[in-house]
Amino acid sequence: MMRIGLLSFAHIHAEGYVRALQAMPDVELVGAADDNMARGQHFANEFDIRLFDSYAALLAAGIDGVIVCSENSRHRELVELAAARGVAVLCEKPLATTVADAQRMVDVCARANVPLMTAFPMRFSPPVIEIKKLIPSLGAIYGINSTNQGSLPEFHQSENLAFLGRGWFADPQLAGGGALIDHTVHLADLFRWLFDAEVAEVYAQTNTIIGRDKTSVDTGGLVMLTFRNGMFASIDCSWSKPAAYPTWGGLALDIIGTNGVATADAFKQRIAVYAHKPRWAFWGSDANAGMIRDFLDAVRDQRAPTVTGVDGLRATEIVAAAYQSAKTGEPVKI
Repeated sequence: MMRIGLLSFAHIHAEGYVRALQAMPDVELVGAADDNMARGQHFANEFDIRLFDSYAALLAAGIDGVIVCSENSRHRELVELAAARGVAVLCEKPLATTVADAQRMVDVCARANVPLMTAFPMRFSPPVIEIKKLIPSLGAIYGINSTNQGSLPEFHQSENLAFLGRGWFADPQLAGGGALIDHTVHLADLFRWLFDAEVAEVYAQTNTIIGRDKTSVDTGGLVMLTFRNGMFASIDCSWSKPAAYPTWGGLALDIIGTNGVATADAFKQRIAVYAHKPRWAFWGSDANAGMIRDFLDAVRDQRAPTVTGVDGLRATEIVAAAYQSAKTGEPVKI
């Protein structure tokens, strides 16, 4: 039986992770800890789990691994706490808000011989896995067009009580930025994995046209990646979905090759439900559950997880270059 804990409910993905863990018969969800005790108690009551009075207390409870769901800028502190106790870590994306912090997290876990996994669940999405199998048949790849859009953080906040503290997504100190850091990393990681290629140059433009009266962080963005093999890709990472949109957003990509085009929509397995507000009821595969299962297997088998801390570091480097490019108006080499 794997004993797992959750560090913070700050991230909106935390609830999904708890549900996935509670559905696994070989997992004991020992409990959670949160520096926002009201938030922690709220979710502890909702999921009927134990709330520890500190992160240190949970880490000392004889657990095998933790999932870090704190605000982005607090990832490093919690990862280092877990590594010091020899506890394996699955850390929410982005791995860190700076390249220096991401590198530090990778180094600390390596020295402690602790597995560090970055939460990039899209690698475990069946539509994405299928498109990876199709890539060799596409011939030479000309380029990739992709979107990972979402909605303004205030829409998440409005659906939760104020004490849950989910408004930090639009706080530059806690989040590290806005839409660009929130949604670029998933596709940047997918491209590295799908094509076994590293990014050589980044060009980006951002703006705050969407929700300019609500936040100071970037809410719209377009990122252009040029890879070392000459391939290029575009990412629309904007918070452009309206409040009435059926879900938080989505992820899709078109891969254009000499022999054809392959298209994937990672959130197509859905049923439209019309009630007070239109929503999508998702069915079928669960990429989060697949990611968590890989993390648990890696801990049990004493192997590296499929998505490593280094993968999180590389995505952080791409985001940092994108922000530098948006600031200077020039392409940035990595």
